[in-house]
Amino acid sequence: MKILIALLALLSISACKTVDPLSAKNDPKLPWWGVGFTEPAHMTVWVETSAVEDIKGRLLHDVAAGAAASSNYENGTENARGWSGIGGSGMPVVGSDLPKRIYVRWQSIVERKTYAGWVEISEETRAIMRNSTAQRCHETPQYTANPSASMNLGLAPGGIIQVWVWDDCFSAHKVDRTQVGIEPLGPDQGQYNGYYVDIKESSKRYIERFGIPYGSW
Repeated sequence: MKILIALLALLSISACKTVDPLSAKNDPKLPWWGVGFTEPAHMTVWVETSAVEDIKGRLLHDVAAGAAASSNYENGTENARGWSGIGGSGMPVVGSDLPKRIYVRWQSIVERKTYAGWVEISEETRAIMRNSTAQRCHETPQYTANPSASMNLGLAPGGIIQVWVWDDCFSAHKVDRTQVGIEPLGPDQGQYNGYYVDIKESSKRYIERFGIPYGSW
């Protein structure tokens, strides 16, 4: 009888240890997280360089650069206000743990200004990034979890950096934000006599009609 009771107890304990349907323990993982950039509609930017200091104190230079994602459609409204159509994580950040802070130097083409500075990444933001790969979305548990955490930086006139990260259900969360200063050396660190590319005609039309919506980002 004692043996039977012991067996029943073991079976009961095993039954309690059911597999978590949201667990991503055995799902494929990538050994990096990703970062991308977004610009407001019509507010063209060019990212000269970026860098990451991770939570272990390591500093990675020239992480990502180039054009930012945008939705430059003209619909007769002030669609440059606020943020819409957030881009994804364009570049893998290889050899880095989650970010403590991120540096960006970029040209604001419509302002003819260059901005540079750091945005601090909060622990709350890193928690979302961790959870995004640690479990499957409760709405679609049949699908594997994110293979890597994703972040996007919105870059706007006035030196605004707005950060988004994606959760386990692939939803973007608006998180950390800062305002940085002017780069005193100008575009490309003064290499090309202050040269900026031409402003797009669609941007010119928008600004002539609505102006640059400072304070909306």
